[in-house]
Amino acid sequence: MAYSQPMIEAGTTRTGRWLRERRLRLALSVAVIEGVLVALTADLTKWTVLVIGIILLAFYIVAGRSMRWDVARQLSWIAAASQALAILVVILAFVLGLLAIVAVVAFAIIALVYLFSDYRRT
Repeated sequence: MAYSQPMIEAGTTRTGRWLRERRLRLALSVAVIEGVLVALTADLTKWTVLVIGIILLAFYIVAGRSMRWDVARQLSWIAAASQALAILVVILAFVLGLLAIVAVVAFAIIALVYLFSDYRRT
């Protein structure tokens, strides 16, 4: 007998499941916004992004993966993934300046494709 409803994982919440379904889109969106802000403003430097990224990645590795609250675990994953992408953009900016802009545009296009491919749910 086949069930039409997916099984709910133990220990998850409605908000946690919602975040889990959209966490890649959210991480890409945050990375794109952060990349644009770094490119356009002088206040947010590449070093700031590196420091924040290292702190958030370390937090996810040390505590985020083992959090008992599902929403916090998903939010820490989203933050770590977006910062990892932002760090990649910063590293590319140090090595190849023009390639960083292309990477931000690619992340933006990927995020838009994810957002606009979700037309069935809205």
